[in-house]
Amino acid sequence: MAVNITSRADVEALIRTQVVSTIFQDIPKQSVFMGMARKLPNMTSKQTRIRVLDFMPTAYWVDGDTGMKQTSKQAWDNVYLTAGELAVIVPIPEAVLDDAEFDIMGEITPRVNEAIGKKVDEAVIFGINRPREWQNDIITLARQAGNNVALGSDPDYYDLMLGEGGVISKIEEDGYMATGAIASMGMRAKLRGIRSNDGIPIFKSDMQGATQYALDGAPLYFPQNGSFVPSIAQLIVGDFKQAVYAIRQDITVKILDQGVIQDPITKDITYNLAQQDMIALRVVFRMGWALPNPATRIDEDRLGCPFAYLEPASAVTTQKVTFTVKDNSGSPVPIADAIVDVNGSRLKTNASGVAEFNLRAGTYPVKIKKSGYGTITETVTVVSSAVDKAVTLIPNA
Repeated sequence: MAVNITSRADVEALIRTQVVSTIFQDIPKQSVFMGMARKLPNMTSKQTRIRVLDFMPTAYWVDGDTGMKQTSKQAWDNVYLTAGELAVIVPIPEAVLDDAEFDIMGEITPRVNEAIGKKVDEAVIFGINRPREWQNDIITLARQAGNNVALGSDPDYYDLMLGEGGVISKIEEDGYMATGAIASMGMRAKLRGIRSNDGIPIFKSDMQGATQYALDGAPLYFPQNGSFVPSIAQLIVGDFKQAVYAIRQDITVKILDQGVIQDPITKDITYNLAQQDMIALRVVFRMGWALPNPATRIDEDRLGCPFAYLEPASAVTTQKVTFTVKDNSGSPVPIADAIVDVNGSRLKTNASGVAEFNLRAGTYPVKIKKSGYGTITETVTVVSSAVDKAVTLIPNA
């Protein structure tokens, strides 16, 4: 005889499902660069000028009691911070806001702030979607200064970071001390694998406690906001206080309930806020940054860089850009020791008047100068092949 019961399936409509009154999510991450670099007073216009020491005076020994004393000079240069703008609009139907169990605006705003921090780090450090008004990113500046360290076929990470010719020694040779380092999350495993000759882990001696990673006293951070690009660099070390930034407009949130939203490509209207009973959360942020790189007694020509990085196994593809600088005489003569400044990356021409850069695809402003000659401004565009650029400097009258 069949035995009938009222099963769970029969009363499923009556069973209450518990809903946890919180949203399971990660804590929003902030900008790594802005937490480590030096903040300047807020910008009062789109562009801010910094006066930077460009040329240092020299002293000379006097030959005897009646020797002639020589002259010297000191000069300054301008470095500009230009505000780039980050913005986003989040449209939301008003009915969705009314029916939601949570404060949707309160949930969205921190994530938008996190997205802004990620974009800042990507642009400043790696040059990803860098505003065209900004100078070269930190990786490009370090590479042009020769501060990139190749991984090699059998890498010894201890030497690559802390040894002679490693990333720290690169910036020390330019006259700077490391104040911090950032690396990909995958670098943690490589650091844990470094052992002394006795087989003792160098970076982690206690398997039960948290490890505070540091390189020669400089704290080492592992960004978790998604901004670090391991295909460009594994590790970046530098004097982060040499990098400066200023805010033109702090993160501003505005609620829109009027107007239309257009497709940025086709310009077609996608939403009419008033007609469709919608609101839009608009967030705007404007800031500028620079690496002034003033002249020092160790680097009087400002050719060095306070940052260095460890390359991945396959280095980023760049194109050689060659500048050949000559005078305007009937038979042009190469000009040695001219400064070629490609959007903040500086090199001196050699005896043949040549300076070679390795640049990723993009368009770069260029300034070529030498004492006694007029300054030339150019633009170079890099696509997928090498670029040769001839430059003529005209002596001052």
